[in-house]
Amino acid sequence: MDAFRVTGGKPLSGSVRVGGTKNLISKVMVASMLSDAPSTFTNAPIRLGEVDITADIARTLGSEISLSPEANGTLTIQTASFSSTVVPQRFAGLNRIPILMIGPMLHRTGTASVPMPGGDKIGQRPVNYHINALEQMGAKIEFVDNYFHCSADKLIGTSISLPFPSVGATENIIMSAVLARGTTIIDNAAVEPEIVELMRYLQKMGAIINLETNRRIIIDGVDRLKGTDQRIMPDRIEAASFACAAIATKGDIFIESALQAPMMTFLNSIRRAGADFDVTGGGIRFFYKGPLKPLAIETDVHPGFMTDWQQPWVLLMTQAHGMSVVHETVYENRFGYTRELQKMGAQIQLYKSCLGSTPCRFRSLVHPHSAVVLGPTKLTGSHITIPDLRAGFVYLIAASLAEGESIITGIHHVERGYEHIQQKLQGLGVEIERIQVQDA
Repeated sequence: MDAFRVTGGKPLSGSVRVGGTKNLISKVMVASMLSDAPSTFTNAPIRLGEVDITADIARTLGSEISLSPEANGTLTIQTASFSSTVVPQRFAGLNRIPILMIGPMLHRTGTASVPMPGGDKIGQRPVNYHINALEQMGAKIEFVDNYFHCSADKLIGTSISLPFPSVGATENIIMSAVLARGTTIIDNAAVEPEIVELMRYLQKMGAIINLETNRRIIIDGVDRLKGTDQRIMPDRIEAASFACAAIATKGDIFIESALQAPMMTFLNSIRRAGADFDVTGGGIRFFYKGPLKPLAIETDVHPGFMTDWQQPWVLLMTQAHGMSVVHETVYENRFGYTRELQKMGAQIQLYKSCLGSTPCRFRSLVHPHSAVVLGPTKLTGSHITIPDLRAGFVYLIAASLAEGESIITGIHHVERGYEHIQQKLQGLGVEIERIQVQDA
């Protein structure tokens, strides 16, 4: 199987360009299926595994998709009609896109059958929020043989209050509400920048959709939507990952296209930790400028410290002088990746208690969702297996930082969310090559 061999120990320096965000491109591809007209997305990360999976699902249902890598990543999709309303079982465990396709299929055909979705093993990601909301809107749903079988003559607007501001559930409700009869109100909605971009795209298609105060979204259903175009925003997770790589290796990286606004919480944490950054019109430069300070952070929904920033941040804190604390409040099982870092020499201890003050769903449960990190720690090369997408980039940073050689397997996980990752790291001075190893 494919693996990366990385020889570390050098500061990362140079310039790297982040692509369009993975967490948006697949969602607008699904949203485009609400219309029979074509939509075109520029700055699209079309070499991502996530895009490949979403495109395969959409083509199976009747979409026509063209990709143009020469035009800075351009993707055009049109679903003139649905040739099928059943998402094949082979897509069940790959990502969470199938559950988002229920709304478009119900609006266009009246029926939808999707398998239980998969995704990274980072904790429970139940779909009950999705299903309950669709049922509130009038959908009839049965779960048989690992499939959700859904039908509706017409979805009806209603008031939905989410128990937790789930990103996926908010996206699903939005896409189901824009063509529903009447008004839909979502309370305690997720308001991540990617969701605002999804709303902006739908508004350009003809939707009537508004973001109110206090996490409330109000949508007036319309009769039909048209095709349009949209530029995909730069990926704030990829930008933060490269920022941590620069600082952890005592390097200096200019990240082209990185945006300040969606990264403000992260940028404040970088400065509090003793590193620094410069914002320019073309991106953000991140650089090491002296001993790193330990910090206590808690992940939270936007505008808090993003849960997808947590893994590279933990790696960064292994190089801080003292004890750092990270309290994960979004997913209960997101510290599994630390075992491999411990093999490399990192001093990380996990706790089941809440080491922070942010309200946490896991307070009375037994999940190890807090971490204490002692540093600075010298890391050494190791054989590492990537368990999920975000852990994959952390292992690449760790291998770049470590002395000696590391062999990293499971690289399909990282390639699902980071476009041209090998070439980008090589451009920053990392000794990395793709090799073949025996599949255990």
